[in-house]
Amino acid sequence: MIRINLLPHREQKRAARQSRYFVLLGMTCLAAIAVIVMGYLFYSARIEIQNERNQFLTDENIKLDREISEIEKLKAEKQSLLDRKKIVERLQSGRSETVLAMDQLVRQTPEGVYLKEAKALNDQLTLIGYAQSNARVSTLMRNLNDSEIFEQPVLIEVKAAQVGNQKLSEFMLNVKVTRASEDTANASGPAKRKQQGG
Repeated sequence: MIRINLLPHREQKRAARQSRYFVLLGMTCLAAIAVIVMGYLFYSARIEIQNERNQFLTDENIKLDREISEIEKLKAEKQSLLDRKKIVERLQSGRSETVLAMDQLVRQTPEGVYLKEAKALNDQLTLIGYAQSNARVSTLMRNLNDSEIFEQPVLIEVKAAQVGNQKLSEFMLNVKVTRASEDTANASGPAKRKQQGG
């Protein structure tokens, strides 16, 4: 009987399998390392791009904050100028307003009423004076209420007073001064001139 020794052949196959196994293992490790490196580079690039976007947004927000602060300053300056303009307009209209108020006050004061003091605070006028009777005070209040410049007269107090040898009623009342617009004043000026001319 012929005997064949297959041990070297099996050992060679086993060695070949082991070498293939190690080659495949090495290739798998290299592929895994390559995938990890590529993933790291990819995500690093993404993070870098996102960081650039974030920096861009931060810079733009800083610019917008500066522009907003400049706009707020401009708004404050505009409001300040508007307030000054209103004050100037009010002073301008107040120049003629005092004259008109005094003229109307003289016109609306009935006989038997004597004013001794008039105090103005904002749009309110306080009148202190004497009247021959309480009915004259009522007439004054009605006249003031019917006037174009005055409204809402309020009697604060009325009391008997002795002035010289006369018994009079001393009164104090508040009346609101309505601010006539310049258009009304300008419109009434030509009308008055036409009436005087005609």
